[in-house]
Amino acid sequence: MKAAELFDLRGQVALVTGAAAGLGLAIAEVLAANGAHVLLTDIDTAGLEAARQSLASAGGAVESAPLDAADREAVETCIADLARRHGRLDIVVANAGISAGQEGRTLDGAWNTWQQVIDLNLTGVFAAIRAAAAAMKPRRSGRIVVNASIAGLRGEVMVGYAYAATKAAVCNLVRQATIELGPYGISVNAIAPGPFRTNIAGGRLQRDPEFARQFEAEMPMHRIAEPAEIKGLALLLASPAASYITGAVIPIDGGALAW
Repeated sequence: MKAAELFDLRGQVALVTGAAAGLGLAIAEVLAANGAHVLLTDIDTAGLEAARQSLASAGGAVESAPLDAADREAVETCIADLARRHGRLDIVVANAGISAGQEGRTLDGAWNTWQQVIDLNLTGVFAAIRAAAAAMKPRRSGRIVVNASIAGLRGEVMVGYAYAATKAAVCNLVRQATIELGPYGISVNAIAPGPFRTNIAGGRLQRDPEFARQFEAEMPMHRIAEPAEIKGLALLLASPAASYITGAVIPIDGGALAW
């Protein structure tokens, strides 16, 4: 089988949360470029429309819908509606997440911030997994991909407690869902990024050179990744090439976990 066939997504229907920018947009781009019909969702309506226009102008089959990925009922409705309209749902990427700007050196974080991160990074992801499973089980196939973090695999002083806790939790959600959904031909995997130049933490890696240098110093490759560098792994996990990969939490971190 040729590489083009292994990564061919033509005829498949996908949804990506947090797709207006950053890693979500990069993932939506690679899915669309390889033939999937992609629904872009995000709470940032202006960014969402710009992303839709960009992908459409590149020849992608795309649509968009405003979505607060922390609203579990809205997530379930959006995913169910997409599956109903297209008669299928093949790929769901639960990418949306926040760090809320806290650093992990203090236990003094505000409770409302803790809850905000929990609602999006954990409950919202669980809602996406549940809704995706419900749509995919009748067809006995599907790919669910969750964006976790290396902060969910080790202690990390540069992110908040809530962020680290939720990312660790979604890694185990992936394993739990794998056990239930494997018999239905549905794979569930997590990507665990290291530092990428995105809007996480208010875009601090992009606007604060000293903060960026701290991250770079911890990377064996001594650099921070660009969003496009997630495309290969995301495409793999969404494609026929990953037919026997499930329950995996795969770092893409410039070697950070090797220390």
